Order: sequence, then C-alpha cells, then structure tokens
Amino acid sequence: MEGETLRDMKTILIVDDEPPIVDILVYNLEKEGYRTIEANDGISAIEIALDQKPDLILLDIMLPKLDGLSVCKRIKNSLNVPILMLTAKDSEIDKILGLELGADDYITKPFSVRELVARVKANLRKVEAISNVQNVESKPKEQKKENKIIVGELELDTDKFEVRVRGQIIDLTLREFEVLRFLAMQPEQVVTRETLLEKVWGYEYYGDIRTVDVTVRRIREKIEKDTSAPKILITKRGVGYYIANR
Repeated sequence: MEGETLRDMKTILIVDDEPPIVDILVYNLEKEGYRTIEANDGISAIEIALDQKPDLILLDIMLPKLDGLSVCKRIKNSLNVPILMLTAKDSEIDKILGLELGADDYITKPFSVRELVARVKANLRKVEAISNVQNVESKPKEQKKENKIIVGELELDTDKFEVRVRGQIIDLTLREFEVLRFLAMQPEQVVTRETLLEKVWGYEYYGDIRTVDVTVRRIREKIEKDTSAPKILITKRGVGYYIANR
C-alpha cells in the first residue's frame, strides 16, 4: 500500500487446506493493503500464530491434523487476537461452539469476498478502538475520568472493561461486554439485532443475526440467576433486546 511501511501493515493469518480458497483470500486481502501469511493444517496454524502474532486470523473449522475449534481454543489461551471462523457446515452447534471457544465471528462457505473483507475490517477497527481506550487508561489517574454505567443490579466500568452484577465481578469476553454496554447506555429501549450487528460488530451490512442471539445467550448464562426467566437482559419477541431498569 502506497505510503505504508511493511511494519505498519496489518497481518492476517489464513488457515485453510483448500488452495483455491487460500488464493482468493490472499489476493483480495493483499489488494486491500493487508499482509497475509498461511497455514494449511491445525498444528502449523498454532505454531505460526504464536510465532508471528498476526493481527487477525481467518480459521477454517475442517482442517487436517487438528480441527479449527481446537486450534481456536489453544490460540485464544495464549493470544488476544480476533478469530473469524470459516465453516462449510450449516449446523448451528458448530457455530455456537466456535463462539464459546473464543471465536469473535464466523462466516459460512460459500461466502461473498466483499462480505468477508468487510468483517475483517470491522473486527480490526474494533481492536484498534479498544487499544486506543487502553492507551488512555494507562495515563496518570488525574488525567482520567471514571466512567460507569449503573442500571438496576448491573454496573459497568467502561474504563476497566469490568462488569458487576449484584456487586460480583462477572467475566465477560470483549464482545459480550460491548453488547451489554451498548444496551445499558439506553435502558428500557429495545434494540434490534440488526442495530447491534451494525453498532457493536461494526458491520457495514446486515450479517447473520444468529451471531447476536448466541452472544446474548452467553451473556445471560453469566449475569442471570435464571436464564429461563431473565431479569436484566430481556428479549422483546420479534424485535430485539433491552436492559431492564429495575
């Protein structure tokens, strides 16, 4: 990319054992100004990821030697890197499991290259935004303004990316925190799945709304006493979700 050094370019690790797919991804991502590296099986994917520390990983589920879900789990144990799962399977369980193991997103084959590139950009923008917040957080305390959102039993510290429910700290992923924060900033206001995809995931189009449903389910498992009768994160059937102010 003109005016951009190799050091400044974002590196994307492509993990897939199908050469035509790898070639298409390499061509289109490099055209967008990214540096690409490749792995064709699960074991080498882990080794390359830990050694090269890419900015983002495109990871196929069906891989030789070690499947993509296992690769995702191992990498996430060591690196805080966004992972987009590529799956040829249409079964919901694979998608849900991938997200539970730490994947940030998934896209089903065959996919639109334009859609995939948009998701790559959205996830990289999100990482950069979080990095900027953390840089501000590292400044002396007198330069920092404490930001908290309190709605009923829910308390979010947006400086520390920390959530408390009934005074107890809850361990959320970054994406889960962002969903909760977006909803908590407008309590009692129903937000559609499409709006959450656009505002939280940063998509420039409407992706798979099931991604939102999976994330909400995971949040509820962590913050609700009874997930079958949630009191904090509520579903408005056929519309979306909202945070109850009580």
